[in-house]
Amino acid sequence: MESAIQRVGQIGIPVQEIERAVRFYKEKLGLPLLFSTGSMAFFDCEGLRLMLTLPEKEAFGHPSSVIYFTVKDIRKAYEDLQQKSVVFIDEPHVVAKMGNTETWMTFFKDGEGNTHAFISEIKAK
Repeated sequence: MESAIQRVGQIGIPVQEIERAVRFYKEKLGLPLLFSTGSMAFFDCEGLRLMLTLPEKEAFGHPSSVIYFTVKDIRKAYEDLQQKSVVFIDEPHVVAKMGNTETWMTFFKDGEGNTHAFISEIKAK
């Protein structure tokens, strides 16, 4: 059976304070703001749209799923965001080795308490 799903087009991230969330994603992560309303803001992440939104119902007012942002240089991304006072849960580390490739990750909190990660595929030494 062939799936009708082609790709992920948008991810919704619940936030408690829209202005604070917009500052984090725009100023600290450096994502381009597409547009915003009083209760939502939309960012572009290389064709994937991130929607920051005040929850319509209490049932949606919990932290979001982990978003894994791919970066070329995980150490540099980690250091750059530390300079912007982003709270990291850990340091960049290897999570898997596949042939000549290592997968590195590091996890951080956004200003709303959501956990996200940087992921990088690096040629093994």
